[in-house]
Amino acid sequence: MNQSSEVVLKATRAGEAARGLATLSTQQKNTALLAMADRLVAEGASLIEANREDLERGRANGTSESLLDRLMLNEDRIGSIADALRLVAELPDPTGQVLEQIERPNGLRIEKVTVPLGVIGIIYEARPNVTVDAAALCLKTGNAVVLRGGSAALSTNKKIAEVLRSALSETDVPFEALQVIEDSSRSSVDEMLKLNGLLDVIIPRGGRSLIDNVVQNATVPVIETGAGVCHTYIDASADVDMATQIAINAKVQRPSVCNSMETLIIHQDFAQKHLRSLANQFLEQHVELRGDESTCYIVPEAKLATEEDYATEYNDYILNLKIVSDLDEAAAHIAKFGTKHSECIVTENDEHAVRFLNEIDAAAVYHNASTRFTDGFEFGFGAEIGISTQKLHARGPMGLPALTSSQYRIYGNGQIRN
Repeated sequence: MNQSSEVVLKATRAGEAARGLATLSTQQKNTALLAMADRLVAEGASLIEANREDLERGRANGTSESLLDRLMLNEDRIGSIADALRLVAELPDPTGQVLEQIERPNGLRIEKVTVPLGVIGIIYEARPNVTVDAAALCLKTGNAVVLRGGSAALSTNKKIAEVLRSALSETDVPFEALQVIEDSSRSSVDEMLKLNGLLDVIIPRGGRSLIDNVVQNATVPVIETGAGVCHTYIDASADVDMATQIAINAKVQRPSVCNSMETLIIHQDFAQKHLRSLANQFLEQHVELRGDESTCYIVPEAKLATEEDYATEYNDYILNLKIVSDLDEAAAHIAKFGTKHSECIVTENDEHAVRFLNEIDAAAVYHNASTRFTDGFEFGFGAEIGISTQKLHARGPMGLPALTSSQYRIYGNGQIRN
């Protein structure tokens, strides 16, 4: 470990700040969040100017329009980010809650209490709103945070950190509890993954390659968030208008995010009657279609899909299509290619709906609703730290409670063990 590196120095400062942060009241933390929100809005012009540098660099480097959309800040988006901060301030504080009380025969009183995780490292890609959301959720729960964003958003993230830390400096929350790593090289990520003793947990947010790198190489404990190869299955009994609206929304409303649909699975009976018209609507929205042989027969404009296509998170205006004979075949396809993120069935058959919800292994499973709702804000969490696709500690959109652990507190009056 390089004792003088930026990563080590900032993680050390965060750890020192965490000790004081954990003792603050909910009101003190909320006041800081509101100050951060106000300062973001006040500094909107300077944030947009910094963001413009990232956008111009991205265009020069050939970054896709969908990724540029994820990166872009404007006045409305800054306002929405500030609103999310204010909403987090209004949410209940999950720390300090007594989960369990035990009275022992020897007079010991034992309480199980929610406490902060400590220092959280977050490694993410080109979405500057993550910088603010992560800071808000971590600080609200009494955690210090070390953020390492992608190089594509470096100028934006540096400016956001400057604005937020400036706001914190005028509150009771220590501004050193929020750290942003400015080294955009791969080595800074590699170093974070090994910071046992300085980081208590790492949370990756981004594409499959980033997440796989963190999960496979970290010695610090990891909460795995998942890539989003999300599916919608239109059953034979699906209402045509509902199925069409859900499928279009799941793909087109914002294709660059992890809860957008990448593969539409269609029962053969529905496909024979309605796939042609449904495909036309996707094509009108400039969505490139790829599908199996049955799909290409009905929709000649579609390219023949490969196994790699079905396993790809496009985050773009590209959609895979798969025609199946029944629910079993749909479920098998999801089991093979899904990433355990968000899966949907559109059906009027209650038995099929129940089977789908019970059998599909994913963090969020939907009946007759777009997968685009897998989101902390939409779930009422104010914001999210990520979508966990693992099963231990947290699963699904991770709001405030997911950033806490527990501690046993034992109260005695001189007891000793025989």
